Amino acid sequence: MVQISIEKPSIQHAEAIQRICSTGWRQTVEGKLSEECQKQTVEFWYNHERIEKDLENESYSYIALLDSEVVGVIGGGMTGGNVSEVFVLYMDEKYRYQGMGRLLLEALTKDQVALGATKQWVSVQEGNHRGIPFYEARGFIFQGKKITVTETGEEQVSLRYVRAIS
Repeated sequence: MVQISIEKPSIQHAEAIQRICSTGWRQTVEGKLSEECQKQTVEFWYNHERIEKDLENESYSYIALLDSEVVGVIGGGMTGGNVSEVFVLYMDEKYRYQGMGRLLLEALTKDQVALGATKQWVSVQEGNHRGIPFYEARGFIFQGKKITVTETGEEQVSLRYVRAIS
């Protein structure tokens, strides 16, 4: 019998988190940002040392384990007062659409509510046909676009969503 669990990550999960986040991020920007931009971003955010540092700082909130294999990761935090944010949520593509992303979001949301959050924000890459329906199905409401100019001079367009939580 397959065992699914949502747990706090540790340093031993760094390599799997690095793989899942790097692959997931590249998939969300495929065809939108250049290969050079993708390479630079992955090297900055998802290098092994950064992942380990972020694990020590508890920037990655939970992992989804299928038996003992890491198949998903979520990170988030409080951004001010009663406001929280989902910073990252990626699933190994072989395990998408099986409810584990929902379980990760529920665990993070529960923690954020316990810290006093009443609003939860998330940014989703424009055109992300996996992320947008996922968040909208969970009550997130589109608020606007945020355009960031990358190191390579390209425009990255994020869609900002918010929902009430309690």
